[in-house]
Amino acid sequence: MTLEGTNTYVVGSDPAYVVDPGPADPGHVEAVRSAAESQGGIGGVLLTHSHVDHSAGAPALDAPLLFGEVGAGDETSGEAGAEPGSGGIAVAVEPERVGPFEVMPTPGHATDHVCLLIGDVGLCGDLVLGHGSSFVPPDGGSLAAYMDSLERLRAADLKLLCPGHGGYILDPRARIDEYIEHRLMRERRLLSALADGERSRARLLALAWDDVPAEMRPVAAIVMQAHLEKLEAEGRLPGSISD
Repeated sequence: MTLEGTNTYVVGSDPAYVVDPGPADPGHVEAVRSAAESQGGIGGVLLTHSHVDHSAGAPALDAPLLFGEVGAGDETSGEAGAEPGSGGIAVAVEPERVGPFEVMPTPGHATDHVCLLIGDVGLCGDLVLGHGSSFVPPDGGSLAAYMDSLERLRAADLKLLCPGHGGYILDPRARIDEYIEHRLMRERRLLSALADGERSRARLLALAWDDVPAEMRPVAAIVMQAHLEKLEAEGRLPGSISD
């Protein structure tokens, strides 16, 4: 689920800022601390979202948490109305800038997900990955929100994306277009099966996600639920779905 692991970024110098410190692994945390010290020390820590594979290492850095909330393993977190650094954030009240970064709300993978932009570079967390597709759960802010987030990031016209997992994305627009088309492809296949009268959840999954390996089908089933909820919210779900 995390590809080769979680990417941590140490940005700038005198001071440096740590984005997504990753898991609470002592060796990883020490490597981050050492890199930051070589760049003038840590001025603060920022999180693209609260999932533990991105946030759990933050307390061990002994640096101020400027933006985000350290998660406890759930898919959603954040406390409505809270201020950055106080233990919770809410998408509707996020500041436009924190330190050298512009904050772009991008819910979908998680309700509290943001991208952090610096110049023409975007640190995009799990919105877009270095390879493969991102996990979009029903409780991540909705698939519709995720699609809107992709469009918002695309419109920023960045030159480089630094994802939370996988390698750098050197052609952001092309990669985001791939992501949008991938979701639309799944939606078209799901709508086709529904139009043919299929209402069984298992059969819908088998038809629309037939190219997914068996070991990943449980994850695909969760993503399908997000698709079904989107279609229902849009008035395009023809009848109830059976288990």
